Amino acid sequence: MRRGSAVVESVKAASDVYSPVSGKVIASNGALAAQPELLNQDPYGAGWIVRVQTNAPIEDAVLMDAAHYADYLADEAK
Repeated sequence: MRRGSAVVESVKAASDVYSPVSGKVIASNGALAAQPELLNQDPYGAGWIVRVQTNAPIEDAVLMDAAHYADYLADEAK
């Protein structure tokens, strides 16, 4: 998956999907076509977008969990 290689569209806008890792998309969530609201309702469960097979092992410390990402976004908004 390359930066900007996926797009999420809504009635009002289209946004690029960015991946924190590079690799090959091995699955996409077909359920989102019929139920796009899953992205907001259950983003860590049924609302997943793609599964990526990475090019190299990923160290857990490199990625943020949901709480750290929320903190990051709050800092960026300041």
